[in-house]
Amino acid sequence: MPELQQLNAGHASAVLAFELANRAYFAASISDPGDDFFDQFTDRHNALLAEQEAGVCAFYVLVAGDGSVLGRFNLFDIEKGTADLGYRVAQHVAGRGVATATVQELCRLAAARHGLSTLRAAASHGNVASQRVLTKAGFVPVGPADPADLGGKAGTWYQRDLAAD
Repeated sequence: MPELQQLNAGHASAVLAFELANRAYFAASISDPGDDFFDQFTDRHNALLAEQEAGVCAFYVLVAGDGSVLGRFNLFDIEKGTADLGYRVAQHVAGRGVATATVQELCRLAAARHGLSTLRAAASHGNVASQRVLTKAGFVPVGPADPADLGGKAGTWYQRDLAAD
């Protein structure tokens, strides 16, 4: 059974393997981070851990029984009870409800562990799967997303009120 774990230093090699294995798959729906992302992965991973330690973000990985990463689920820009949600799952588990179930679990953690009352997430108009995940996880559309928020693509912001749960 996969387990949602808060990102730590020990996850670095599994996260890098996940990103490399799914790079082309992710690039079909989100902007590719470029070769520098992979070349400087250790520095980037350490920077994420520092942001998490400072309390401005919370990063999670969905870990399979064999230690491989099945997905990344992140809370960005934590401030005044609100955060932005970002996520992605490996191609081989996409379409199986993994993202929806894990986003729902992260919503519970966001309220209980991080004291958040509202989560927001942006999905491009072309990313129907992400729109479906957000809707199934209780998010509702609240307005247009600036293309700058979505790697140059038009989209919609979704929101979930955790206080109502």
